[in-house]
Amino acid sequence: MKHNRDAAPYSSFERIFNPRKLAIVGVTTTGFGFGRGILHSILAMGYDGEIYPVNPKGGECNGIPIYREIDDIPGDIDFAIIALPAGLFPDALEKCRQKNAAGAEILSAGFKETGTPEGIELEARVREIASRGIRVIGPNCFGIYCPESGITLLPGPELSRKSGPVAFLSQSGGMTIDFAHLGQWMGIHFSKMISFGNGADLRETEMLRYLGDDPLTGVIAMYVEGVHNGREFFSTLSEVSSKKPVILLKGGLSDAGQRAVASHTASLGGSRTIWESVLRQCNAIQASDLNDIADTCLAFCTLLRRPYHGIALVGGGGALGVAAADIAENFGLSIPALRDDIQSQIESLLPRPGSSAANPVDVANPYVAPEILNKVLTLAAHDSAIDIIILVQLLYHYKALLRMAGAARLRDIVPTVQLIDAVDSAIKECGKPVVMVLPNPKQDTNSIEIEEIIREVREECIQRGIPVYADMANSIRAIGNVSRYCARRESRSACCASAAQ
Repeated sequence: MKHNRDAAPYSSFERIFNPRKLAIVGVTTTGFGFGRGILHSILAMGYDGEIYPVNPKGGECNGIPIYREIDDIPGDIDFAIIALPAGLFPDALEKCRQKNAAGAEILSAGFKETGTPEGIELEARVREIASRGIRVIGPNCFGIYCPESGITLLPGPELSRKSGPVAFLSQSGGMTIDFAHLGQWMGIHFSKMISFGNGADLRETEMLRYLGDDPLTGVIAMYVEGVHNGREFFSTLSEVSSKKPVILLKGGLSDAGQRAVASHTASLGGSRTIWESVLRQCNAIQASDLNDIADTCLAFCTLLRRPYHGIALVGGGGALGVAAADIAENFGLSIPALRDDIQSQIESLLPRPGSSAANPVDVANPYVAPEILNKVLTLAAHDSAIDIIILVQLLYHYKALLRMAGAARLRDIVPTVQLIDAVDSAIKECGKPVVMVLPNPKQDTNSIEIEEIIREVREECIQRGIPVYADMANSIRAIGNVSRYCARRESRSACCASAAQ
């Protein structure tokens, strides 16, 4: 009898993301194979459920006995990771199904993406077995990462166990693991990450719908190369975007990209014009690359979700203001002149000559004391035309002061703690968000300490809920994405309320 998935659409997902009994099929006792690698990664993550490695040769790995057959595993299993050559997987998947596994991920390539009759037939076998009662992630994927349970991607032994509100759904395994690493140093924490590869069974639409209802997920990011049913996908996207922000990077919009997509996951790319138009209609945020996804997720996790209009930009260098004004305009943002009385008060605080209090506030000197910056931020926030403040700090300039200050280490003269306290205090006093930008053009080996200090400042800021970016343009783009999404959602809600009256 065909498995009825509509009766309880999410009934198997809890056991997939939080398995208590996990089979890993294809574990070797030596070498760097996928099976042994994923076992080591899951152990390193601290997964505390039962693990059943499987290999016909038996033996043990990390002190865990290896079962010769899936049939030898005592009792049922919740989830299986299959790391076998493509031709060996059908028997393994069927035996996992007979062990009442809720799902399995197939790491191996060699399926539809090859374009060969054999690969296409093997993928059809995946769908046929899945239809009889087991959900399948993959093939040709890196699997899933769920910090709550300790399940991790391949290769992902050092990822965080701290859960967060961001989910990532991706056809690319490499992009999934890259985003997981980006999140670790940027301060983004994940509820779930799913690399679904070819998507023979579970794929973009069903997983998006699930994440839209998942109480642990507040922000959804996606990388898709193609969708099976465009109408159903866009309907689901519109529905989910009305509840949670969805940030989507579409691969294969160029001619060359479509050729690459066909050989990567055997997906159909689609028209750039159609995708851009439909994403706007669905109020999904279109990302340009993975860094754009990460920047926007960080903004959604740290900023108030509301439309923004006026930005106060505080930092050194007049050119920063010119560039910022141009970028802001693209997102419906502005950098308005501050009120005359506020300008006068800020002018009295800034070093002369060369400074400007008009907005952008050019402090003219990268060594302005944190207590002065605190007062500038607070004053700027008192202008009703300002919704958010960007503070650009050029910490790398302190390296030039080492000899003059007679200091041996850069950290002895950079006022990192005072700077963070000054920003945090200004936020609490004025109630408006401050975004920190810490650029670092000094990437030579003699400037490693600068990068260390910037990373320490970023980490402490994130602990206090202050987003940090390496580039001013990226920070404005992220603010703009939050603002546009919230403005459109408010507009759609107002239209629905009006229509209901």
